[in-house]
Amino acid sequence: MTTDEPQRPDLARELIARAQASATHRARRVRDHLDAVQLGQGRHTDHANTNVLRRILAEHDWPGHRLVGVSGARAAWRIALYSDHDSGFQRAATRLLERAVQSNDALVHHWAHLHDRTLINTGQDQEYGTQLLLRADCIELCPLRVPESVDKRRATVGLPPIAVALETVRRRYMPNGSTDEVPSVVLAEAA
Repeated sequence: MTTDEPQRPDLARELIARAQASATHRARRVRDHLDAVQLGQGRHTDHANTNVLRRILAEHDWPGHRLVGVSGARAAWRIALYSDHDSGFQRAATRLLERAVQSNDALVHHWAHLHDRTLINTGQDQEYGTQLLLRADCIELCPLRVPESVDKRRATVGLPPIAVALETVRRRYMPNGSTDEVPSVVLAEAA
């Protein structure tokens, strides 16, 4: 990975601002503090963010560390994670991110999260156990391919064992064991 200044700080700023605004909205959604209008605005934001990232991918390929810096690349990844409304785009972004990982321009665990998200969104079982469902009474893994070897697969992409990840998520989202007013949502970057 590079520590030099990104080639396109302007793109980095745009991606970061969009991802931060989306994250703020998403945090309020997880806490069930949004009305119907605000939920609609959030969907509109996700669509707009996807369109911006689609343009960047068409012009530059995956916006990796060299192009937009570490923070900009993370923001691009977060936008791609929440492009659930366009599974074709999400698959294409996953392939481009994989190429960026292979050229040492992106993080492999970002690819694993996006790969799993894409699999879940297309009705397939995930590979790395990064996608979780937050329900009112528990946190559970989305369907997982070959669960008995998940920790081996997670280790290959720099992720901790699944038991450690699940405990971390439980502490983050249910710190006191309280599940009061927690809606059912898929957690994308937690595990």
